[in-house]
Amino acid sequence: MTQWNTVASAAARNLGRNAVVCGLTVLLPLIVGPITAGYRGFAPMLGWLLMLVFCGIVLALAIHLLFDALLFRLASSYETETAGLAAIDDLLSRMQLRKPDGTPRGLEKRIAGSRRIVWQQRLALSIYLVIFAILLLDATDGPPLC
Repeated sequence: MTQWNTVASAAARNLGRNAVVCGLTVLLPLIVGPITAGYRGFAPMLGWLLMLVFCGIVLALAIHLLFDALLFRLASSYETETAGLAAIDDLLSRMQLRKPDGTPRGLEKRIAGSRRIVWQQRLALSIYLVIFAILLLDATDGPPLC
């Protein structure tokens, strides 16, 4: 394997892990929430709606990251970086997700774009968890005394 193959494979592996971990993390409060709902009427309706919106955002970004991971795996299966990136561009244009460009972006720019999506996902996940913590504290009438 050449160095660019290793970089593309590592990016695919990291994006896949991040998508799965964040996707499972966002589902955990949705499972725990109804269990605690019997305790003083957990979470007003607006809180649940906000949680569902941010849950949808995190899950949508997780799906996007899984798709990016598959594209990087496709690229790493080719011998040269140019052939791998051309295969990605060809696939995206056939799926009508991107119009063919005259100058294809390099591997580092594509990985940087995926990293921006990771940070957007983490931001949405942290907002989601803060909302859950606020609703949980509201349900228990504040933080524990001891």
